Amino acid sequence: MTSILTNAAAMSALQTLRSINNNMDETQAHVSTGLRVGSASDNAAYWSIATTMRSDNMALSAVQDALGLGAAKVDTAYAGMNSSIDVVKEIKKKLVTATEDGVDKTKINEEIKQLQGQLKSISEAASFSGENWLETDIASGGPANKATVVASFVRNDLGAVSVKKVDYTLDANSVLFDKSGADAGILDQMNSLGSDSIVVNVNTGGTVAAVNVKKFTTAEVSTAVTGATGGFDAGGNIAWTVASDGAGAGRGFVKIADDTWVAAEEQDKGANDGQETFATDAGTNLWKIDVTSPSTTPTASVSGFSISNSTTGTELDALIQNVDNALKSMTSAASALGSISSRIGLQEEFVSQLSSAIDKGVGRLVDADMNEESTRLKALQTQQQLAIQSLSIANNASQNVLSLFR
Repeated sequence: MTSILTNAAAMSALQTLRSINNNMDETQAHVSTGLRVGSASDNAAYWSIATTMRSDNMALSAVQDALGLGAAKVDTAYAGMNSSIDVVKEIKKKLVTATEDGVDKTKINEEIKQLQGQLKSISEAASFSGENWLETDIASGGPANKATVVASFVRNDLGAVSVKKVDYTLDANSVLFDKSGADAGILDQMNSLGSDSIVVNVNTGGTVAAVNVKKFTTAEVSTAVTGATGGFDAGGNIAWTVASDGAGAGRGFVKIADDTWVAAEEQDKGANDGQETFATDAGTNLWKIDVTSPSTTPTASVSGFSISNSTTGTELDALIQNVDNALKSMTSAASALGSISSRIGLQEEFVSQLSSAIDKGVGRLVDADMNEESTRLKALQTQQQLAIQSLSIANNASQNVLSLFR
């Protein structure tokens, strides 16, 4: 049936043309943006995944920057530690030279003082962006005594995110100089120079401090006891040279280790609960360290000792041992810094590869295949031309009815 009121053919052709135009608009958007999924309306699931992963990739970019900063800090600390090792080696060499007979130790001491000053200069300069790992306060615990480097950004299978870090502990085994005043750094730790002294912790009135006191052997204590007509307690841990006849009257020695005794005095327990207890007698008294009899041999740190022509061979040997011990600690610290530097390098490479992998993965989900899109666009252009031609034919069909009435 032919109708001049309802042109079914034209309506069908128009609907086809609209569909083709919509497909062309979609294809042209793919071609112009390069994205197959450019908005949530294209594919909600893929768009959500792509948006999240792009956000994570931006976080990884920040991690790469942080790794670069961390690498600079580690490299600075390592350079300072390595230079300090060379200086300490030189100090050790000077001390060995000082053991030779006839050498002017005061001249060698002048050289050592300059080297000790260089150690301080190196540690002070080994700072990057205001952070110094060689000269700092050594905290008593907790996060304050750790230096950290951001290593990665992680999203687990539950969607929770976290930032992982590489920790480097700043303690007596890694810091050269302790700025807290406790002198707990590798180079400012105090060590005894002689075999006739020992460092003990003494609690006096609630304040604990390390005190260098004279050390006695069992043979020396026996001689002193015999000369003073004193004696040992039943357990062999207390020896007196002045017999006890009241609180504070006893004088003698207490044993703190095998063949190691220190001068001590007897105190009343009730009046001296704040004192360090090394031994108690059978009564109500205790024995405490006598800090009024310090060793004649001083303590020293690698960064603060001095020698002179009166320095004995025993003291020089002890100094050489102290310096060697410091070298061992510094070598271990340098090894730890080197390991962290290597780990950061590996992590930088991994993060870079991971970022590229995420980009590729997101691309597979949302990028348009330009070969396919161009072919499709060409086909749609042809379909559009045909649809327009069909619509034109359908519109002209109703005019053909006029010839019937001529």
